[in-house]
Amino acid sequence: MKEFSIPMALVDYIPVLFFGLGVRIIAGEVYAKQRNGKGLLFLTGAGLVIAAGFLKATYKLLYAMGIGDFVWMSNQFFSNQAFGFLLAGIALVLTAVKGNRTYAFLPTMALVGIMVVGLGALDAGLCFLANKAKKRSALICFIVSFFLCLGMGYLSSKDFDKAFMNWIAQLVNVCGQGLFYLGARLLRDAGLKGLLQ
Repeated sequence: MKEFSIPMALVDYIPVLFFGLGVRIIAGEVYAKQRNGKGLLFLTGAGLVIAAGFLKATYKLLYAMGIGDFVWMSNQFFSNQAFGFLLAGIALVLTAVKGNRTYAFLPTMALVGIMVVGLGALDAGLCFLANKAKKRSALICFIVSFFLCLGMGYLSSKDFDKAFMNWIAQLVNVCGQGLFYLGARLLRDAGLKGLLQ
């Protein structure tokens, strides 16, 4: 029996919201006036990550409310998040370094590898831009956010049916995505649009 509660499920929406707000800032600053494949790639990847988190939180909420055990909502999480981070990361790195090229059900370890590569690319692109803007606070936010997200990878190997592990993971995730959002705001305030011209 899974130890999900309604408050736990509601807290699980917070990192999804933080990530979505951060993505909105970055997309608005970087891709708003561009009609190209990189922007679409970034938004597709970010959309997959947001959808993965939203469905997982909704799964916990429905389970906690006794509505049902919709396992597919939980099972989709890893693959959607892994590919989403990969696509968003590739798009941002290509945009940050002004490249002109685009690139177009796996075992769990392969998904973890894809997610780490994608998340690493996303945060590396953001760190590159933060360094270029001489915005050390944003740089630190993205670095710490990256390592907290890596911590989520470790925590995912634990028993998430137990409330204790869920609360630890949610706290780590809220902090990681909160720092991502804060870094995006700091980068926007430092003139993100100008960094890409």
